[in-house]
Amino acid sequence: MKEIFEGSSSRLYLVDNVYPRIDELNVEPTRKVIQEVFEEHIIHAPGMDHIRDMVSGNIIPTPAGVMEATKVLFEFLGDVITVDVGGATTDIHSVTEGSEEISRIMISPEPRAKRTVEGDLGVYVNADNVIEIATREKIAGALNLSENQLEELINGHKPIPKSALEKSFVEELTRTACHTAALRHAGDITYMYSTAGRKRAAIGKDLTAVKVIVGTGGALTRLPGREDILRSIARDLSKDKLLPNEDARILIDNHYIMASIGVLSKTHFEESLLFLKQSLNIMD
Repeated sequence: MKEIFEGSSSRLYLVDNVYPRIDELNVEPTRKVIQEVFEEHIIHAPGMDHIRDMVSGNIIPTPAGVMEATKVLFEFLGDVITVDVGGATTDIHSVTEGSEEISRIMISPEPRAKRTVEGDLGVYVNADNVIEIATREKIAGALNLSENQLEELINGHKPIPKSALEKSFVEELTRTACHTAALRHAGDITYMYSTAGRKRAAIGKDLTAVKVIVGTGGALTRLPGREDILRSIARDLSKDKLLPNEDARILIDNHYIMASIGVLSKTHFEESLLFLKQSLNIMD
């Protein structure tokens, strides 16, 4: 690849193989280069040309900041996932090695820290996609609305809900976004056939050892039903999805600061942990 790009005007970044050998992942070198490229290009975004006049340290995008904060929580609370529902995307951040039971049948390695960003699942910009997944019939039934009443509610959908009905509507969208994103992020139990017969196997990210589910983002830090929405992630009836158990602890980023805390943690770990405890209402 290096030879192919010689003489090209395109810049080539060379990193170690992310999958150097069977059953081994090496993703951190690539993540480091992606971060460096982001910092190089962010100054060209609208309104960001003077950011280096104000910031001397790393410039970290919001999803990466939330992931760093989730890593801090892992050091304190153990296996954890953070769910961030926004107007345009729904992000799942997991930090877990998975359970011993599943690890014995896992057929491909997964990183301990993994993030998925679902660009079609948002409760405002991409609300139409979420409505299609949830279906109008189910939303109308949950809100006890007629078809015409639901259409009026959809047409008048605002970035920030005000009335009780508007909040209930966004809760239904958030529930669908959370559930769909979690199903996409989590791995599966599958079955393989060999000369020894049918064997049970696992593929993808194992969340069964997760004991803490954290909610952040505008929807999951402000909606009245946020805790029940997060708890519903573990209520999937499919026995083949590697989701958390229903006894997982639910925590809310009440101060909505996880992204900022993730940046702070790079240089002030203890202080970032203190702020996280305060926001999550965790008592020592």
